[in-house]
Amino acid sequence: MYGSVPVGALAAARADGALVLDVREPHEYVAGHVPGARLVPEGTVAARLADLPRSERVFVICQTGNRSARVADLLERHGMRAHSVVGGTSAWQAAGHPVVMGPRG
Repeated sequence: MYGSVPVGALAAARADGALVLDVREPHEYVAGHVPGARLVPEGTVAARLADLPRSERVFVICQTGNRSARVADLLERHGMRAHSVVGGTSAWQAAGHPVVMGPRG
């Protein structure tokens, strides 16, 4: 089963260059996302598994943690080391971490 991590763990992992996978819809992503997060909407993840790195940890984030938990579980079942960010982007922002607006990371 995937591991859940708090936003503080994501902040530390980002400092080390970890991959952040945002699984929200494009309109949610452009409204504010974790800097450097890669947009892969939940409904497209299965079709894009081959594009995702197998050798590094992946931190999966959505708005509140529900979609990211499902996606992290899927990634784990495909041999990836995935972690769902508890509370999602909402918790990230509430903790005072920065977000980027617009389509670019």
